[in-house]
Amino acid sequence: MASKEILMSAFQEQLAGLVNQALLLDMLTLELSTEQLLPLCRFLRDKAPFYCDQLTDLCGVDYLDYGISEWRTEETTLSGFDRAVDTSRKKRAIAIPVEKSRFAVIYHLLSVKGNHRIRLKVGLEGSEPLVPSVIDIWAAANWFEREAFDLFGIFFDGHPNLRRILTDYGFKGHPFRKDFPLIGEVEMRYDAAEQRCVYEPVNIQPRVLVPKVIRKDNRFLNELREEKESHHE
Repeated sequence: MASKEILMSAFQEQLAGLVNQALLLDMLTLELSTEQLLPLCRFLRDKAPFYCDQLTDLCGVDYLDYGISEWRTEETTLSGFDRAVDTSRKKRAIAIPVEKSRFAVIYHLLSVKGNHRIRLKVGLEGSEPLVPSVIDIWAAANWFEREAFDLFGIFFDGHPNLRRILTDYGFKGHPFRKDFPLIGEVEMRYDAAEQRCVYEPVNIQPRVLVPKVIRKDNRFLNELREEKESHHE
């Protein structure tokens, strides 16, 4: 079994100039550009000590507002649920700038022979992000790439059949993007008279989601107990 330290050492000897950044996290994590993706994937699949013969997962990520603002809802507050935000000042939370691409594709690779894992991360820009398909390297990428296209609108150049896989063919937009409306764009129903599915504007009222943190400590339990006792009285 090759440890992540051994993999990092081998990477620094053989591939140091092929990626933007290498990190030792829970596993060796390589951050790279779209131009570096295919050469690196082939190398990791075929060369010792990597031998990453399986692609176990591929997913998209949307970093919209990451490190810039709190969880965005219609009634969120600066004192509530926060992400990567400095709340040391009482009056106003100060955002911590985080340099990230809007989108990213994450690849998790497994070596059956070496019993180790490697993570690849490719940053993407634009409203229609494009990345090369790795389906010719790992056939398992087929449905993974279709899923990332369907949910995030990420295009995979060279995919033989890039179409929706989870939403229906008339679906509008990409539901895992952070700016996608919570109630969707359209709703579908079956019209018995026309004997077909029809699409109509959404007719439900938007829900307001306010993040809530429940602390199960003694203070919270005492307050809950007092509230129950007051109801009994």
